[in-house]
Amino acid sequence: QVQLVESGGGLVQAGDSLRITCVVSGRTFSAYTMGWFRQSPGKEREFVATITGSGGMTAYGDSVKGRFTISRDNAKDTLYLQMNRLKPEDTAVYYCAQASFAGYSATWRSRVRYDYWGQGTQVTVSS
Repeated sequence: QVQLVESGGGLVQAGDSLRITCVVSGRTFSAYTMGWFRQSPGKEREFVATITGSGGMTAYGDSVKGRFTISRDNAKDTLYLQMNRLKPEDTAVYYCAQASFAGYSATWRSRVRYDYWGQGTQVTVSS
């Protein structure tokens, strides 16, 4: 049984930094691409970032590029999202997800390519 458990969300002020974490169990962590998505009320789930199984390749959504960094520690089965210079529009529930593949995919920004999801962690940025 694959489980993804996010943590580290909270309430911060605009301009602050926050790191959220996702611990994965039940499937070989290093064998799969991992991603972060987010969803705010009334909006569709939005791609944030993704990273290949080895950690050698990453991609970001346009709204977070240059501010957020995705990383992973395969020895700890853990995925991270470092969020800097946070803005009120970053407020959302953040979900980690495990893909059905290990490396790059032309469609790796699409949520339908991800098999397993965590329960989400709330990030709220006040102005």
